[in-house]
Amino acid sequence: MDEVTIQHEPLHEHLHADVAVIGGGVIGLGIAWEARRSGRSVVLIDPAPASGATFAAAGMLAPVSELHYQEEDLLELMLESAALWPNFERGLSGSPDGTAWNRTGYRTTPTLAVGADAADRRALADLRDVQLANGLVVESVPLREAREREPLLSPQISCAFDIPGDHQVDPRKFAAAILVALADHQPGDSSWISGAEDGFALRDKAAGLLWEDGRVAGAELDSGIRVIANETVVANGLGAARLNGLPPGLSLPLRPVYGDILRLRVPEHLRPLVTATVRGMVRGVPVYIVPRDDGTIVIGATQREDGLSASGASVDPVSAGGVYQLLRDAQVLVPAVAELELLEATARARPGTPDNAPLLGRVQGTENEGAVPGLIVASGFFRHGVLLTPAAAKICIGLMDGSADPRWNKFRPDRFSRPLPAAGAARSGPQAVTPHLHPKDHA
Repeated sequence: MDEVTIQHEPLHEHLHADVAVIGGGVIGLGIAWEARRSGRSVVLIDPAPASGATFAAAGMLAPVSELHYQEEDLLELMLESAALWPNFERGLSGSPDGTAWNRTGYRTTPTLAVGADAADRRALADLRDVQLANGLVVESVPLREAREREPLLSPQISCAFDIPGDHQVDPRKFAAAILVALADHQPGDSSWISGAEDGFALRDKAAGLLWEDGRVAGAELDSGIRVIANETVVANGLGAARLNGLPPGLSLPLRPVYGDILRLRVPEHLRPLVTATVRGMVRGVPVYIVPRDDGTIVIGATQREDGLSASGASVDPVSAGGVYQLLRDAQVLVPAVAELELLEATARARPGTPDNAPLLGRVQGTENEGAVPGLIVASGFFRHGVLLTPAAAKICIGLMDGSADPRWNKFRPDRFSRPLPAAGAARSGPQAVTPHLHPKDHA
């Protein structure tokens, strides 16, 4: 990522901000930046921003390709977010035409979906029927035309489909650009948080939520620092369920789903290997090849829930079988992959939910009290974190402004939780961390 110059100030025991965002992945960064653009002061709490799932993400903005069977409820949100992406990126890059690829890696070139054999052709054709039935645009491309667009495609591919609505961004560059934008203010500005690095960043881990008078009032960090905030956004992925002080009865059923991803350098004589994202099906297994502006490509698509993460390694372990599968299948579609230089093999855990949809919104309190004030949850984005960043940011700012969109109630973060007891009833669950007193409804 681009380097960000940090101005250091002595940390204070208490910091005050309009918004505290717990988690510096792409979702937390997007929410923090949108909150800043809304005129609010923001503190971002994360020991290493953009080093988790964001670091390994391929950055495909693919509402059409990512339509999966029995996940149709997500489609409206994905399309909404895809439509927000051009203005979201343009506002960040400052480019009037949105083509500042060197800043964020944002590209609007269509995605090309290809199949390796007859069975893959049938599978992609069946998926296209579902996509068309949902009003999406997927166009069959003659094989000769597909190879004219991408000359290094294998002559043996069985089919090709053009997906004009699926685009891409470079998540590492995008995250770095947001960090630069958040640092673009000065001491004395209303957005500057005294005691935070560059007036916004706290490179520490959140231990739990602070409560006061029945509302969430901020967060306490592992270091003991307390951040007092009008709104606290829990956007720290898998760590969300482990926070102390969550509302009693709230269940955030997040599970780690690992993905292996490869980065390879394309030698000069083969550039460009591909000009646009190629999503393939090889013997029924998906694989994608995503070009970057620096002459590298990203290959991915593995998805595993295995025991490798329990090995005690300090970083998420990469699956040898996953690496083999990715290289093997990518070469079936683009044989020249065998001539590339392998730069990096990375694995990260993405936060999944039982229905593979995000936990997004406010948390319902007791029957008599409505939503818990001061708290928003934004986690569980699984495969779709980069794509859904603009929508998640817009939804969160709408909640802060008191203008919630009822379309997104189906993603409420408490939809897997048992009903909370009425005020005064006995409760179980974690004790909240509080600035002074615990909430009035905690025993």
